Amino acid sequence: MKIRIELNRQLYLQKVHGYHKKTYYLKDTVFEAIISGDLEKLKDLISSGMIKLSTEMRILSENQLNNMKYHFVIIATLLAESSLGSGLGHDEAYMIADIYSQKSDKAATCDDLQVILEDMCLDFAIRICEIKKDDIISIHIRKCIDHIYEDLNADLSAQGLADFAKLNVSYLSKLFKQETGKTIKAYVTAAKMDTAQNLLKYSSLSYFEISASLGYSSQSAFTYAFRKFTGITPGKYREKNYVVNNYGDNFTVSDI
Repeated sequence: MKIRIELNRQLYLQKVHGYHKKTYYLKDTVFEAIISGDLEKLKDLISSGMIKLSTEMRILSENQLNNMKYHFVIIATLLAESSLGSGLGHDEAYMIADIYSQKSDKAATCDDLQVILEDMCLDFAIRICEIKKDDIISIHIRKCIDHIYEDLNADLSAQGLADFAKLNVSYLSKLFKQETGKTIKAYVTAAKMDTAQNLLKYSSLSYFEISASLGYSSQSAFTYAFRKFTGITPGKYREKNYVVNNYGDNFTVSDI
């Protein structure tokens, strides 16, 4: 009742100008690439500029940046809902959408928001792609992989995972390498480094907090592992990817 006059006015303008509100926010080709986990196609679409925040015909805010942010949240929610049919877990899907929506809220420019949109689309596609590949992975290895990502601070050594899966350590190590193409140590390291890069890029957690959350015995041990894996220190990585892109609070970056 409170918006009746404004509603009638907007419906009249819509009728006069002959347009309809769009209910779809990504092009069909982009959407299909994401929910099918087709990374190569998605990367090509990103390179060709096919992934854009479309705000045509629907104004949610008179401020351009805020308008795009609101559209971003809608896209994130649509992707979360759609990814459920591709095997992504309910909690994981909506948590991904929430995390990227929070990142979008910190975006200082429309260009920043565009980068976050592309990252989110890739993130959903990568996870769906992994799920499709996991169809050929045995239940024991799937259980270990889930455990790794659920608790990176746990004992993720070969023996620790063997105890968790209740398997012989030699058998598990051989099976893990056979089915994933990586040793347990290499897989765990890659999982920790992927998480570390996201935390450095998108959070304001200190280096000590990040190292502790990933199960490293000390900040120096984390720094050594990160530098060996990426070629640069955590401080340099954050300086290049967090401060420059203006995704959140500014840091006084000291190289570690």
